[in-house]
Amino acid sequence: MLGWIGRLLRPPPAAQPAWIDSAALRERMARGKGPTIVDVRGPDEFTGPLGHIDGALNIPLADLPAQIAELGRARTSIVLVCLTDKRSSQAAAALAAAGIADVAVLRGGMRAWRGA
Repeated sequence: MLGWIGRLLRPPPAAQPAWIDSAALRERMARGKGPTIVDVRGPDEFTGPLGHIDGALNIPLADLPAQIAELGRARTSIVLVCLTDKRSSQAAAALAAAGIADVAVLRGGMRAWRGA
């Protein structure tokens, strides 16, 4: 009986982020109104050798909590990007915890986007 009560009171498991690969993101962007792309790398990486996806917003992971309310008002889905996909996965978890549901992580990040 105690185990059953414990399961009831336990918070639900964290949702796993949705993933999108580079080809699917390029296709969505080519069709017109694409998702809001949020690059969570630092400004030096955003403008660095790998560059960034055209139209992406640069909101470093450390600054994301201050921007969550604004992102929650976005009328489009959100795709999160970083160098690989580690920081963007963390960002997706933060957005999910804030109740923002239509979020995906670019699998492989900018390295995959650039084919590096």
